[in-house]
Amino acid sequence: MKNRISDQTRILPKRIILIRHGESQGNRDNSAYTAWPDHKIPLTQNGLNQARIAGRQILRVISDDGESNNWNVYFYVSPYDRARSTLREIGRAFKREQIIGVREECRIREQDFGNFQVEERMKDIKETRLRFGRFFYRFPEGESASDVYDRVSGFLESLWRDIDMNRHHQDRSNDLNLVMISHGLASRVFMMKWFKWTVEQFEFLSNFGNCELRVMQLGVGGEYSLAIHHSDEEMQRWGFSNEMIADQKLRAHASRGEWNETSPLCLDVFFDKFEEEDSTDNTVQEDCDDSVEEKCEHEDENTS
Repeated sequence: MKNRISDQTRILPKRIILIRHGESQGNRDNSAYTAWPDHKIPLTQNGLNQARIAGRQILRVISDDGESNNWNVYFYVSPYDRARSTLREIGRAFKREQIIGVREECRIREQDFGNFQVEERMKDIKETRLRFGRFFYRFPEGESASDVYDRVSGFLESLWRDIDMNRHHQDRSNDLNLVMISHGLASRVFMMKWFKWTVEQFEFLSNFGNCELRVMQLGVGGEYSLAIHHSDEEMQRWGFSNEMIADQKLRAHASRGEWNETSPLCLDVFFDKFEEEDSTDNTVQEDCDDSVEEKCEHEDENTS
């Protein structure tokens, strides 16, 4: 009989794997968006092949290259046709008993660009977005990346409730792996929210390739890190700064308390480099002394 965990025990997933859908007709030819609503855009044959290959890649990751059989996988999928088709092809790599659940999740859908897209107009709009900034620019009749961030944040809260309440029915003897099949921007803002990146850091991130994986793995100290599975070179290609890479490395082994105290993203992102403490104290004291003298002189002038 399986050793089902109690309702009082929370077991964290070993991995959270983000993957973008396979190549769609819209990725191959922008004119597809003038004929189909965005959520109906299908995969190309190449996209179907990419998804099958991605299924085998995910299987290798979560089975430690076939060395482990003690694991399960749970899928979250965008309701868009291209994401659901990607899921079906990925699923071919797994046995039925290895998949413990699938949930369609509307909050991880593609950024809304409006209903039907006129190709030339969208070209002009996307050029305007580059000048305005990708995060805050809102498409006419659509969404901004910040809008997507808000709904993905809501999904993350639900995800944590699922984990806290053991809704994935985790077997104590098996590693739980969550796989989110979504879209490029939704996946980027998911990581932005999770790792507490700034808007400026988001602007430098490159989009996922079709069926490209990002593996967030639980480190020994209880934090999730991309650095456990991915190299520095990969993260540099994704647009990570040196500070972001250092933060991922720290998360791989640091406890939560250590990360809070030593993370390179905590202060340096917002402040210029601090002077030595003694120098700062002396400067503050000199400023205070000058202020007192000026105040006294001003009071003397008003009294006389």
